[in-house]
Amino acid sequence: MSRNSIGKNLVITSFGESHGSFVGAVIDGFPAGLSISSEDLQLEMNRRRPGQSALTTQRSETDEVQIISGVFEGKTLGTPIAILIPNQDVRSDDYLHLKDVYRPGHADLLYDVKYGHRDWRGGGRSSARITAAWVAAGALAKQWLNNQSSVNINAWVSQIATIKAPSIVAVTRDEIESSAVRCPHPESSNQMIVLIEEAKSNGDSLGGKITCLIEGLPQGLGEPVFGKLNAILGQYILNLNAVKGISFGDGFDAAELSGSNHNDEWIFREEFGKIGTRTNHSGGIIGGMSTGEPVKMEIAFKPTSTIAKEQTTVNASFEEVKLQAKGRHDPCVLPRAVPIVEALCYLAIMDLWLESPAKL
Repeated sequence: MSRNSIGKNLVITSFGESHGSFVGAVIDGFPAGLSISSEDLQLEMNRRRPGQSALTTQRSETDEVQIISGVFEGKTLGTPIAILIPNQDVRSDDYLHLKDVYRPGHADLLYDVKYGHRDWRGGGRSSARITAAWVAAGALAKQWLNNQSSVNINAWVSQIATIKAPSIVAVTRDEIESSAVRCPHPESSNQMIVLIEEAKSNGDSLGGKITCLIEGLPQGLGEPVFGKLNAILGQYILNLNAVKGISFGDGFDAAELSGSNHNDEWIFREEFGKIGTRTNHSGGIIGGMSTGEPVKMEIAFKPTSTIAKEQTTVNASFEEVKLQAKGRHDPCVLPRAVPIVEALCYLAIMDLWLESPAKL
């Protein structure tokens, strides 16, 4: 038994493997009547696709989305939307040496333990390749939300290994995309690039952090007990490959503060004609519901597990062996994870939006 669906009102079912014919998704619960922009959809796919720079995997995929149901004459029908994305540049023989060897830090062993059978080609179902369809689904959610509201989501790389960018209050998509690592702080971006290039040349990999800002949410999105906004966002984000932690607002730093320093005071915002908060230590979420201030998240990613540097592991015969993994892998997943984080946030927000449209 394997769970491959997420969402309550907007249900996304993911399918496919890294070296199968396709990866894809079925989107159930998407409202009728939205005019789809194929150009905007492909733009998001291009931001995630492999082979976009020397800092990423050199697998070459166009990631052209095929929508095979749920859309007619350019508009959604309200029926399930099925998305297919062909896998065109597969080299399965590159992974033959991993067929009976378990990579350190990878899910290989646990797939065999759990199912007794696994697809060893490029990581199979555990590969981040399957997130291509998540980005496609998120791009459609983004278009729907933009048609309903002023919600805007931007994510960027704020840390690679020991290089931390200064805290950024506001950022534009153009500033993020101007950097090969999607860090909008030029000096930090250049240092991150050098660090990733060094790790790649040494056969190693690096982790880091992505910061995500969700702006334009109304007050009251999310539930006060089960179904908190932060819990729902966490459910989506923590299902993303390599994510090891998530925090909101001041995050773990809040543990060092007193209530008088951390509490966000309510004030009347004359410029908006409504109540807001003077500060945003809570990261835009209080009591599980949105305050109307920007929701700020920090997401920690571990280093890529498949590396060329020699490591000790075991094979399927339980023998200790040395492994220098081959294949095409990102030395650092963060630059390509930025659009995936945004897509998952759009899907989470749309799912909640559909639950309580009368309030919003």
